[in-house]
Amino acid sequence: MEMELLKLFDAEYKFMSIVWEYEPINSTELTKLCESILGWKKPTTYSMIRKLCERGVLQNEKATVKALIARKDVQKHETDIFKETINLLSDVSNRWEVVKSLVFKSFIADEALLKKVSSLLHDIAADEAKIIDNIVNL
Repeated sequence: MEMELLKLFDAEYKFMSIVWEYEPINSTELTKLCESILGWKKPTTYSMIRKLCERGVLQNEKATVKALIARKDVQKHETDIFKETINLLSDVSNRWEVVKSLVFKSFIADEALLKKVSSLLHDIAADEAKIIDNIVNL
């Protein structure tokens, strides 16, 4: 299975959790569930259905929606990424680059927030052993 299919953003994962729970589900019923659980309007739900169908994550035939990927596969993929990150962080020579990469991947646009994060990263870099001990002991 393509790894790109297994990467879901937060809103996509919340939406897919509903699909996994109730599938196969009528698209109209899905919009009602998304409104009550996620607070989404009908167009938002239909946009998500269309987007995830285009990616090959969902199938929508005759107004019946079902997942084409399993929850356990998405969870395993996310766990594997987390383990890989932990392994990279345990290598002292790579740690700072990994942390910086994670921060910049989060697309921080707010200047004040970016300064706070930069300060925190500086503190993290200054106390690497403590960070790894905390991560290992999770």
